[in-house]
Amino acid sequence: MRDNYQNGPGQPDEGFSAARLIVFLLALALLGFIAYRYYFAEGGGSYTNIPKEVQIKYVPSDFKSDIDYDNALPILANPVRYSREFEALIHDFNLSLLTHVANRMNLSDSLKIRVRQEYEKHHPYIHELMFNDFVAMRDSTSTVYNTWYQNELTSAVDVLHEVASKYTCFLINQIMGTLLPTQEGKIYVKGTDVNTPCGVALTEGLQPMIARLKERATVQDFTLSKGIFQERVEKAIAELGTMEIRDRKGIGTSKQTKVLGVDVSSTEMEMSAISILKVGFKLDKFFDVNLSSKSNIVTVTLPEPEILSHEVYPRIDKLDIGWMRELDQADFNKNMDVLRKEFRREALESDVMDKAKQRAIELMDTMMTPMIKGLNNRYELKVRFKSVTKIEDEQENSSKLDN
Repeated sequence: MRDNYQNGPGQPDEGFSAARLIVFLLALALLGFIAYRYYFAEGGGSYTNIPKEVQIKYVPSDFKSDIDYDNALPILANPVRYSREFEALIHDFNLSLLTHVANRMNLSDSLKIRVRQEYEKHHPYIHELMFNDFVAMRDSTSTVYNTWYQNELTSAVDVLHEVASKYTCFLINQIMGTLLPTQEGKIYVKGTDVNTPCGVALTEGLQPMIARLKERATVQDFTLSKGIFQERVEKAIAELGTMEIRDRKGIGTSKQTKVLGVDVSSTEMEMSAISILKVGFKLDKFFDVNLSSKSNIVTVTLPEPEILSHEVYPRIDKLDIGWMRELDQADFNKNMDVLRKEFRREALESDVMDKAKQRAIELMDTMMTPMIKGLNNRYELKVRFKSVTKIEDEQENSSKLDN
């Protein structure tokens, strides 16, 4: 029988079976090692199958900025007047964030130079977007009110923070994604509990800059509010008021004082206010009349409408102060400022500016059309509106040509 035969030359022996078993075990061990490296190596899951060239490892780096914080405050308070200085401020502001991210990512010197070069390509439209958003959110006509309530410059810093937070991540991702090799547009960071490049810019760059600006703004706001008692300003004005908004609002404040978790005293205050807000045109900024004999058109150019004046008359409707007197002067100022800002916000978000333009067109037509027709019956009146920034640019270019 076959089972009684000894192993022949062509049949596997026990040594060969043992070799196959060893090979099998080695292959199994190799697969186990690969699985371990894939899922558990380098800090519990930070290892990926992403190529090394798209992975970044952060290194320590202190945030540095070349911004002159004291000079930045008047620029933020008057962005339209200092439009060129505002552009330079935004340029240095964004480059400080990009440089810090590049240092933390340990990029080479050549890549750091390219980061700056790449930003120059994006700066024109980034600056324009940030400028327009800042001006739209920053109500420059409320300077006196903000000074009185000790928050003119701090309010401007808050607006800068909001605008910068809106565009920082886009800018960082756009530039770093362009310069660094990525896989499907992503940059992978090695290690555990690490932040994204955008997060590094926001937490380690933007927040410290805003904090330093706010420290200086608080001191200057206080100084300005105290100095206003010694000011008396008289100046001639040329305004064309076309719209008036009257509104009324109220606000309430309640405070409780607790001892060992038990309410022992409470204070309540209800305040209402009437707002009278006038919108129109500051003709001392720009007013131009141009006659074209070729087109038979007389063009009147006015600046864009803005808030000319805003009067708020507050009234305390209820004041119930607890025995521990939790309410102080700052609470009154804060509530009053909240009401004033809400009045202005609603006005600016409404169609009052368009109505002001339409009313100005009607007034110009009423006042000037008879005179124009008296010169020549063929002439027609056209009213245009131009932003103050464009007016200043044209005036500066004209002065350069004259020189």
